[in-house]
Amino acid sequence: MFNRLRRLFYPVQRELDQHKMLQASAHFFNAKRDYHKTDISEHEYKVFSQFGDDGIIQFLISLVTPVDRLFVEFGVEDFLESNCRFLMMHNNWSGLIFDGSSSAIERIRSRDDHWKYDLEARSAFLSRENLNAELEQGLAGRTADLVSIDVDGNDYWLLDVLDLRPAILIVEYNSVFGADRAITVPYRPDFDRTKAHYSNLYFGASLLALTDLATEKGYSLLGSNVAGNNAYYLRNDVLEKAGMSAVSVEDAYVCSRFREGRDSSGALNFARGADRLSVIKGMPVFNTRSGKPETL
Repeated sequence: MFNRLRRLFYPVQRELDQHKMLQASAHFFNAKRDYHKTDISEHEYKVFSQFGDDGIIQFLISLVTPVDRLFVEFGVEDFLESNCRFLMMHNNWSGLIFDGSSSAIERIRSRDDHWKYDLEARSAFLSRENLNAELEQGLAGRTADLVSIDVDGNDYWLLDVLDLRPAILIVEYNSVFGADRAITVPYRPDFDRTKAHYSNLYFGASLLALTDLATEKGYSLLGSNVAGNNAYYLRNDVLEKAGMSAVSVEDAYVCSRFREGRDSSGALNFARGADRLSVIKGMPVFNTRSGKPETL
């Protein structure tokens, strides 16, 4: 039944996508006149991304000289709402995408996206142990110009072992963890945010922890989207050529306002602000500066 309904709805979805593409093409044609603005939040525009990330990415690719015009995105679900789908469709970039759900990957492979564009969709639950092997197999010698990490869990730990050095790096951070602590959830290869805590608020890493790690890897923080969930970095040599400047974690951090927390029955509880942190108070975290376990 579900598959039949999905097939019936697909032509409607395709028409909606085409309408979005027409509107977005006109927007970005006019937006290029403002590409002198260096505050990435001023370039936000939503097409297929969850928030305004499509616009930020369009601005950032104008600053780089891509090698293979190839993105890698982790944690795409069915790829209908994702950071890099517009980049693929509007700019004709190639893509290597991963999700832990085999059914989600099959849905992607059944759509036009998979044959109209150079898109490889792979089902894999990524971990520190398999990440680089999966990437090596999927990339087959090609260079990734942009990497987006959004796995709702081991984001810090995947970045830690990532061998790729793309020009643009996007990593989801957990705004609930605040701006002052360099912390992440402890590593578990099978981490699942819903199983880890019913609230769905206990996952990922703080912006400070991710930025410390990105800095060690030769990247500079450009800022966050205004929704407060994605952090943007440029490789230092690209930053210098583009004439951009890094920003501090304090200036980049945004306390998110989306209310995705859930109660013990799984229903949305619409907790906001500091109330969200109180729900997961006492949960274990790992301090990436001290190298010691702590609690929230």
